Amino acid sequence: MYYDKELAFLIEIFKKSNVRAVAVSEEKFSEVNKNIGLESVFGESADNSWSPRRFPMELEDMTVYRAADRFGLGYVYLLLPDTEVKRVLFIGPYLSCAPTKEYMLELGEQNGVSPKRQKYLEEYCNSVPVIPSDSNLLVMLDTFCELIWSSPRYSVLDLSDSAEGSVSPINETLSTDDFDDILVNMKAMETRYAYENELMRAVALGQIQKESRLLSAFSESQFEKRVADPLRNVKNYSIIMNTLLRKAVESGGVHPLYIDRVSSEFAQKIENLSNYHDSGSLMREMFRSYCRLVRKHTMKQYSLLIQKTIMLIDSDLSAELSLSNLASAQGVSAAYLSATFKKETGKTVSEYIREKRVEHAMNLLETTNLQVQTVALHCGIIDVQYFTKIFKRQTGKTPREYREDMKKS
Repeated sequence: MYYDKELAFLIEIFKKSNVRAVAVSEEKFSEVNKNIGLESVFGESADNSWSPRRFPMELEDMTVYRAADRFGLGYVYLLLPDTEVKRVLFIGPYLSCAPTKEYMLELGEQNGVSPKRQKYLEEYCNSVPVIPSDSNLLVMLDTFCELIWSSPRYSVLDLSDSAEGSVSPINETLSTDDFDDILVNMKAMETRYAYENELMRAVALGQIQKESRLLSAFSESQFEKRVADPLRNVKNYSIIMNTLLRKAVESGGVHPLYIDRVSSEFAQKIENLSNYHDSGSLMREMFRSYCRLVRKHTMKQYSLLIQKTIMLIDSDLSAELSLSNLASAQGVSAAYLSATFKKETGKTVSEYIREKRVEHAMNLLETTNLQVQTVALHCGIIDVQYFTKIFKRQTGKTPREYREDMKKS
């Protein structure tokens, strides 16, 4: 097909966003329908009344079908053109917004889900990816449709099972297998652990660009429920995630010296959390901060000697950081340390120290009212004139000019 590469790319993008996307033959379309929805939670013996009932088996050309079942789970599918065997692109299930606890309780009641089974419905819905109506994924799908049909004009047919109407009687016999509870709980835990592991891998590599994919739809409903108090629950889970992300950063080659300050700051922010609805924004802030930490301070690429040298410098910029002192502290010659440092970092030891001292000075000038001479001392430079000279050489401004510009901005 003339759009094979575009189709493969689109499917991969959806999969990277944890949304199921498959291209199947029209003959197998019915099989795809049978395997969707909540069947994976309630099992094959479950009442199929919750499945989307209005999937048309005869698909029209140049038509995008959008369907939603009684649980608000959405699906998109269309007949692919110019194929030897008719094929269907099928996407879903997904949700248009993160479900709230109240919404899922009402949904369970409307669809006859017993209180015993309600938690499984909630676990399932919280594992379903969220695609807002303004998502770039839908923009890409629209662009793909214009490409394959060589036209911006095509039909969109909405087929939805309404969740409104009379309330269904509570069904206490959705399953009789004693192992069902264990298997469903295992599936929910596996989904959550897989998500946490993906989050940790992204942080360990400093992949801040993955924020939109991993956290755009993050909400407090995704936290593991361990206590009744929702605020205490999100605090407990946030503490766990702070610990996991801290370890991920360490595996990414960042020394605990850098990690401890950030981790302590988030521990305080977690305890100061006053509204459990703010947990999602706090999680996104944690993700970004830990990713930036890896990008700025990872030392995986350096030998142990250079790692220790950088740590000695960064740990106290006010110390006497001469090349001879740094070399002596590690039992190597100054010439060997100088050559190795230059080879691995691309900078001389003195250049690195100077850059770090100016960076520290910039931070102090922005965040404190310390006199310039005091700032210089905190950066390990006694001569304020020399400090001003190297500061201007690196920033293009004197310390006073820099502070005034920061105040204006």
